[in-house]
Amino acid sequence: MPKERRYDIDWLRVIAIGLLLVYHTAIGFQPWGVLLGFITNASSWPALWPPMTMLNIWRIPLLFFIAGMGTFMAIGSRDWKQVITERVKRIGLPLLFGALCIVPLHILLIQLYYKRQSSYMPGLGHLWFLANILVYVLLLLPLFYFFKKRENSRMAIFIRHRAGAMSLLLLIVLVMAVESVLLEPAIFELYAFTAHGFVLGLLGFLFGYLVMYSGKNFKDMLVRWRWFFVLGAFLLFLLRLEQVLGQHPVYLLSIESNCWIFSLLGFAGKYLNRPGAMLSYLKDAAYPVYIIHMAVLYAGSMLIFPLEIEPWIKYFLLLASTFAGSLLVYELLIRRVSLIRILFGLKKRGKNKS
Repeated sequence: MPKERRYDIDWLRVIAIGLLLVYHTAIGFQPWGVLLGFITNASSWPALWPPMTMLNIWRIPLLFFIAGMGTFMAIGSRDWKQVITERVKRIGLPLLFGALCIVPLHILLIQLYYKRQSSYMPGLGHLWFLANILVYVLLLLPLFYFFKKRENSRMAIFIRHRAGAMSLLLLIVLVMAVESVLLEPAIFELYAFTAHGFVLGLLGFLFGYLVMYSGKNFKDMLVRWRWFFVLGAFLLFLLRLEQVLGQHPVYLLSIESNCWIFSLLGFAGKYLNRPGAMLSYLKDAAYPVYIIHMAVLYAGSMLIFPLEIEPWIKYFLLLASTFAGSLLVYELLIRRVSLIRILFGLKKRGKNKS
């Protein structure tokens, strides 16, 4: 089955990484941020958190979907050995390097800021997402190749044509809702190092692949119904924000999350499925920026938080410095040195990008 380049997926990946920086910067202005290992400002900014609660329910699940969609594209004409080798180079090597070198760096910055005893502390930290994705690839690759080898089978024709895009959409919503009910996460948005986060990510990764496998009909359906999905997501968010139902049912959180994801895929498919110079640059920068942004964020926090200015001014200063600093490190160091590029999951300079 021919695989067209999906520029909208590239854009969504870039946007999701950008929103990760927005969210992580916001944690530094919450009184409980220090409990999550963040450097926090002395004065919090409570008004910042409600929009973050809307964002947090879908930003990580969206990345799981995108990872599954990207895996569909990555498989292409490769055999399973080539895919595993490529994924280990692109995910496993940056994960190992980040756990040994990048995460200990931002932990050291926390220790220095709070005048704790300095020590070398390797760990996954914010790179837990990469570890999950690598496991999902190894778990699901046999299933993906089962589908790949049967692209013209009755099963494939049924999935792509007869079952219908709406049937797949309802299956996604139902299965994800059942996951949330069965695992009963105390905090739905706690994805890192939890059973709920692992299973939700596994399902999102699988469904991202199946969305691509199902063909153009699903994308067209999301584009047609994009306003319906965003309206449904916003209404569910208001119900949650205003606590209309008291203890908000966890399955509604799952449905809201998927409505946001479907709307974003729909709007991106409508308006962002085109190449451009900015996308060409940012799609390569996004992955290294994700890996290094915590160290840049903490370095900026150390400089900005002691300033005698309003919290909201600090937030936007810190956000701007985190974006600028991360892109500067990428541009001046990571992008230009082949060995460093490899450590951050990029190809050597001069190689064509797939």
